[in-house]
Amino acid sequence: MVSGANNGISVACFDTASPHDSSAFVSATTAPVPRVAYFPDSFHEVNGVAHTSRHFENFARRRNLPFLCVRAGDRNPAVTEEGNVWTLELPRSFLSFVLEKDLRLDPAFFRHIPMISTVLRRFQPDLIHITGPSEIGILGAGLAHHLHLPLAASWHTNVHEYAARRAEWFLRFLPERQSASTGQTIENLALATTARFYSMARVLFAPNLELCALLERITGRPCHQMPRGVDAELFYPGRRTRDPDDGVRILGFVGRLSVEKNIGLLVKIQEELDRRGLTDARFLIVGHGGDEAWLRERLPKAEFTGVLRGGALAIAYANMDLFVFPSHTDTFGNVVLEALASGVPAVVTPDGGPRTIVRDGQTGRIVPDDEFTSAIAGLIDDPIRLAEMRRAARTYALTASWDSVFEGIYAAYMQFVPRAGRISAAD
Repeated sequence: MVSGANNGISVACFDTASPHDSSAFVSATTAPVPRVAYFPDSFHEVNGVAHTSRHFENFARRRNLPFLCVRAGDRNPAVTEEGNVWTLELPRSFLSFVLEKDLRLDPAFFRHIPMISTVLRRFQPDLIHITGPSEIGILGAGLAHHLHLPLAASWHTNVHEYAARRAEWFLRFLPERQSASTGQTIENLALATTARFYSMARVLFAPNLELCALLERITGRPCHQMPRGVDAELFYPGRRTRDPDDGVRILGFVGRLSVEKNIGLLVKIQEELDRRGLTDARFLIVGHGGDEAWLRERLPKAEFTGVLRGGALAIAYANMDLFVFPSHTDTFGNVVLEALASGVPAVVTPDGGPRTIVRDGQTGRIVPDDEFTSAIAGLIDDPIRLAEMRRAARTYALTASWDSVFEGIYAAYMQFVPRAGRISAAD
């Protein structure tokens, strides 16, 4: 699907079960690709949006596509032009406040509007793509409206579910019936508010078909599937450094250490495994978050590495025997796919995006919270089955590439970007 005369990408029509599934190309024709101005909520941080955004920019750089990334950073305002790929990095102010460890929100970020507008007029985008309702996303949506540019928006975070989970500290003080109804009200209001924001876009993207159906229903906008890819050369089983006969079973978790990831279940799993006599099983925890101290206190046998990147993260995955990911709120679960690429079967819940990655009984298990321990113990006690799952996990991950993900995004762009979409100096 590469065309050197066309900035290295081709356009395709689709023929899939979903009319908006942009992940499959069935026939290709070449055409000029759109000039994309991309406004990610985060880029340098450690989360799924930042991870995807870095790969998106790298894809544009590899294919020499016209791509402008407008993002927050720590350095002074700076525009960098490397071939067709431009970056505009803008600092947050002293008014910015912490949302979660390295995630911040700056209510004064709008002071950068004049500089962003200048760069947009120089770059001449055909569309603006935002990733969520942060200060950067709101700014991008506003500029798209002002400059009469089509807006694309991708859904990466179940904000409504996060809102309900973050309110649990308050809800526990209410009577049980009132707590449940209030929690549902909070989630419904958050979903309705977020839907109004996303309905400003011409087209939407989401990590799985279930979310696409939800977004189409609540916004009235078409939604294309935007799964995630994995670097199967970085994450692979050969990076394992552990002695295979060390007598330990490593259960891995990678992610933010906070309530919405359901990390309390990790403590319950360790306690139940110990009671079953499986005392050789312990956790390897990679990541950070507001509940790290709480988790450290309750998992004394666990190893906490903090945030890892690159080769160090790949080694950590490869040294795991099972990946345990109890989140109910993740829309996809990049870390699950990275674990599978490392030959590590994953145990996930029936909720959210991770269940769309794991094949139950083949590359891991999909079970409710109260069956996690039994599923883990069953695999620990059956090394032959576990070895088969390790091979199957790696084989599946080899089919998921970042290039195919972003080729699908560009194909979706081509369906709605008008050829006369460029802004003019008079706008």
